[in-house]
Amino acid sequence: MSQAAMLSKKDVAQALDSPRSAAPATTRNAVVAPPSGRRPQASWHRGMFYWIAALAIILLGQVAAGRVSWVAKYPSDWMLPLKDWIDAFFEWVVYGARFFEGTAFEFTARNVTRGFSSWLSYPLSFSESLFFNGFAGSVPALPWITVMGLATIMGHWLGGWRTALLAAVAFTYLALFGVWQPSMQTFALVVITVPMVFLIGLVLGIFMSKSARFKSLVTPLFDILQSMPPFAYLVPIVVLYGVGNVSAMIATALFAVPPVARCVALGLETVSSGVLEAGRMMGCTRWQLLWRVQVPAARSLLLTGLNQGVMQTLAMIVLAALIGAAGLGSELLTSLQSLRLGQALEQGLAIVVIAVVLDRLSRAYALKAPVYVDPDLSWRQRHPYLVMGLVFLVASVLLARVVPDLAQLSGEHTITSAAYWNAGIDWINLNLYDSVQAFRNFALLEVLIPIRTFFQAIPWVTFVALVALVGYRFGGWSVALVAGLLIWFPAGTGLWTEAMTTLYMIGTAAVVCIIVGFVLGLLASRTANWSRFAAGVCDFFQTFPSFIYLIPVVMLFKVSDLSAIIAVLLFAVVPMVRYTMLGLRSVPAPIMEAATQQGTTRLQRFTKVELPIALPEIMLGVNQVIFMALFMVAITALIGTQDLGAQINAARSGNEIGKALVAGLCIAFMGIAADRLIGAWVKRKKVELGLVVA
Repeated sequence: MSQAAMLSKKDVAQALDSPRSAAPATTRNAVVAPPSGRRPQASWHRGMFYWIAALAIILLGQVAAGRVSWVAKYPSDWMLPLKDWIDAFFEWVVYGARFFEGTAFEFTARNVTRGFSSWLSYPLSFSESLFFNGFAGSVPALPWITVMGLATIMGHWLGGWRTALLAAVAFTYLALFGVWQPSMQTFALVVITVPMVFLIGLVLGIFMSKSARFKSLVTPLFDILQSMPPFAYLVPIVVLYGVGNVSAMIATALFAVPPVARCVALGLETVSSGVLEAGRMMGCTRWQLLWRVQVPAARSLLLTGLNQGVMQTLAMIVLAALIGAAGLGSELLTSLQSLRLGQALEQGLAIVVIAVVLDRLSRAYALKAPVYVDPDLSWRQRHPYLVMGLVFLVASVLLARVVPDLAQLSGEHTITSAAYWNAGIDWINLNLYDSVQAFRNFALLEVLIPIRTFFQAIPWVTFVALVALVGYRFGGWSVALVAGLLIWFPAGTGLWTEAMTTLYMIGTAAVVCIIVGFVLGLLASRTANWSRFAAGVCDFFQTFPSFIYLIPVVMLFKVSDLSAIIAVLLFAVVPMVRYTMLGLRSVPAPIMEAATQQGTTRLQRFTKVELPIALPEIMLGVNQVIFMALFMVAITALIGTQDLGAQINAARSGNEIGKALVAGLCIAFMGIAADRLIGAWVKRKKVELGLVVA
């Protein structure tokens, strides 16, 4: 994913809350007077050339497909045996690789991976004992009242009474609704995984900011890891590290480290040269310049990276349950598999509650200004919250020994809303079944199946050539070559039909996402109050585990492509709403005033001024929609699709590493190709508007 698509929530909030900002000189000039040297007639002719070229590619492809077999179907002799190479490599790593063979120091790759797993299990075991298991049977885990109270005190220290109240209500919900034990299993995993992810991301981000060569090497790897469905690399992790919570930590790290490292690198790179020069003039060494100048100056973006690590870790909770991670993810999967949808919804809401609390706490820490403390005060006066936390810890633990319900609520004191949700599901099935099924059948027979047939009938040569043509139009030969090769990869590995099925599902869902998200973002952007409200709703829905979106669609539309597309729509529409609001709210006020003074109507201002300026940011929302839709591919395969996600799911069941990774790479390369095309278009558009220098 390109760095241009990564915006912190702080940046978004500032754009939504503040009035339209003043425009820089270059922006004003670009809008009032288009860049000099622009020839509309030449531009129109150039555009017509590309349309004619696209039409020629389509016609030639259709004619050639009926006469030349390799145009219609990629020849098996040309296919790249990447799957076999990957399988052979991992078989050698697991069973054949031996180091220092014949000596007392002989070991295998599996010894290394299992030893690493054993090392990671120590901090995880301590965390689980603290929050869930207790210590050696004699010292119980922390009572729920203790965890709730400490979270409340921390919330007040970081963000005031509102954050404290949120923490208190959230942890009380977990105890009151009977999901405390699995919630603490999940929480124990998160509090160990997040620091590990942030530490790795911090180190990688520092190296990226210091070495352009290192950054150029790891950026493609990060692109692949961020665009590949996590299902794809669960298979090799199971083979190398086994199953369980430690394997889940490693899988989560692969998923969560890239955005953290990108935020760290971006933060360090954006420290002004004046600040760095001042540090050098004060005699700082390179080490001191990094830790005492750059890191404090980039604190906001570094802590935004921490926030991203928290959210990405929680996004993997349910997926990690597929490789043996205990906690809410495992409980949710069990409830879904047994169709206990009411319980599944409660468990999913518990994950949302944890995500919201950790998100607010980490954001509050990122925004918290340093506080000066008088060194002449006593230790107790300098650290009032720490003292309060220690006192509450001791008092609540002792009190929980006397009142067992303060340690963990008994079944008779917990509540559940599952019966009401299940009753609602039964009512819908009883009263709306005919209408819903009529819509389902119409959508499948009249819309989706014809679209799928169309995509599957496109010759691979035609599609690759069209993508390359678009790449050349937006970014020249380099973008054309990269995008064309990435799209060729599914054909070259024998997964073209599955790739086109995936493209049909993602394309259909993305089009609806873009339309719905744009309309909602447009309506919400009209006033600051509506923008703040919409941003809060987006934050809430973005914390939902991806599996939760399968519940209503399976309930209403059963197992079908329509269910998968609607689940993708619900999951991926949020960034489109957010980036539309951001783009429209960021249009500078002087430009809007100038347009009004020239007598433009509201519609003219929107179509001729607001929309062109906001379009680059809106296209980044489109980029995010595509990536989030691709993330859902493997998950929707659990409800019966026949695309690349189904290939990954089948490979996961049979521990077929090559098959899983090749299918995952196909999905990743489709996402990266879309990212490169959209990024090139955005850059070109910004140059035309004068927002950046060519």
